[in-house]
This record gives sequence, C-alpha cells and structure tokens, in this order.
Amino acid sequence: MARAIWSGAISFGLVNIPVKLFSAVSKKTVRFHQIDSESGARVRQKRVGPDDEEIPYEQIVKGYEIGPDRYVTITPEELDGLAPDKTRTIDIEDFVDLEEIDPIYYDHPYYLAPDTGATKAYQLLVDAMEDSGKVAIARVVIRSKEQLVAIRPREGVLAMETMLFADEVVPTDTLEELATENGDVKTTERELTMARQLIDSLSSDFEPEKYHDEYRERVLDLIERKAQGETIVIEEPAKEPEKVPDLMAALEASIAASKPAKPKKPAAKKKAAAKT
Repeated sequence: MARAIWSGAISFGLVNIPVKLFSAVSKKTVRFHQIDSESGARVRQKRVGPDDEEIPYEQIVKGYEIGPDRYVTITPEELDGLAPDKTRTIDIEDFVDLEEIDPIYYDHPYYLAPDTGATKAYQLLVDAMEDSGKVAIARVVIRSKEQLVAIRPREGVLAMETMLFADEVVPTDTLEELATENGDVKTTERELTMARQLIDSLSSDFEPEKYHDEYRERVLDLIERKAQGETIVIEEPAKEPEKVPDLMAALEASIAASKPAKPKKPAAKKKAAAKT
C-alpha cells in the first residue's frame, strides 16, 4: 500500500476539502553503489577542504557563488526567515482549460485522496471538474518549498502535477544552433506531403503498456546472470545506420520500411490434364 507523504486541504472560495498526497510514480531506475574493486567494500565519501582534511558536518554552511572563489554564506536562520508559511492548504487560484497548458511546464505527478470525512466534498469537486473540463492552478508548500501545481481529474481521482515557473523554462530563441541557422529555410509541398504520409503510416492509439525500458531490462538480466555465476560475453555494439544525405530519399525509404510486408500468394495448383 502506498503511504501518504503530505496531508492538508484543497481550498477554493470558502470550501476546504481535507486530502492526502501520494506520489503517482514509482521510478524503476537501476541504482549502483561505488565499490572498491580490490576489497569489494563500499566506498565512503568524505567532506574535505582544500588541504584534503575532513570537515566536521557542524562546520559546514551554505554558500552562494558570486564570483571565482567568492561566496556569500547564508545561515539556516536567515533562510527560515524567508521561507513561505508552512500552511497545510492547496490554494486554488484559477481554473483553466487543459489544452492551454504546455506539457513542458509539468514536473512531477501526484495523487490526491480524500482524508477522513471528506469523501463527499472530494467527489463533488471531481465531478464538477470533469463536467467543466477545467484544470485547477494552485499553490502549495511542500517540504518548505512553494510549488505551483495543476490539479485535474483522472479516472475518478484528483491528480496533481507540480509545475515549473515560467522563468524556469528555457526559451527556444536562446538555442544557439537555431540562432545560427538561416531563417529562410522553407519546405516544399512535396516534402510536406511525404512527411505527412510517413506520420500517417506510423499513427496509432497510445498504449503505454507496450513501451518498456529495454535498457533497464537488459541491465537487470545481466545482474541476474552474473549473480548466478554465468560468464558474460560482451556483444559487439550494433552498427550505426548509414546517414542519408537526401531528405526525399530518407522520407521515401522510411515510408517503405513502415509499410507491412504483403503476404505472398500461394502458388496456383496446376490443373490435371484431362485424359481423352
């Protein structure tokens, strides 16, 4: 069973709905430790200064770099004085249409579940949001950090996504490669038709279950085989596909490769010659 990581209340207008917060994802990253290859012992990390002497933990403070080897030190008390109020409310500020939110602003997904005695009010909010097709934009303080969040109904449950603030998203016009390219590049109608045809040939319904982290599966299989004492033979890396300099040739080859192979027709049976 999942455990709640935060509890509070959704607040909009004069309405308060007690809720509990749960993470909506469980990352499956394969994690490794640093091991001494000779002793097999785990490597410990120490905090050391310029003279390689270990620094006691209580002597370490936070510092913000303002120049080469120049720092402004900040005390925990100074940060606490600036921290947002540790409220227990998710304050809804606006309701917007889902299609207005660019997915680039989404950060981490959570679920909100009703707390004790809040099931009716919670269900009312879910039904009202499903009926209106709106997404709630709110603010909440989690672990002493103010978060901008989007709340939307998903399969009868309220899902909450932490969001990036506008100044945290890198503008596309700052990309060096795009800035140095010639802005007069245009595509032809034939190229556009071929590209649309390729997209159509690869179009299907989204089925998240069919996509797997194949690298993670191979790593776990390698670990299991080595744990059982199997000798591992390293395979040669696959050859990189040859570059196709001609865009139209690449589109035509891609469309041809995306088409399913036609089944071969069975050979016609020879008619037996009629005996006279």
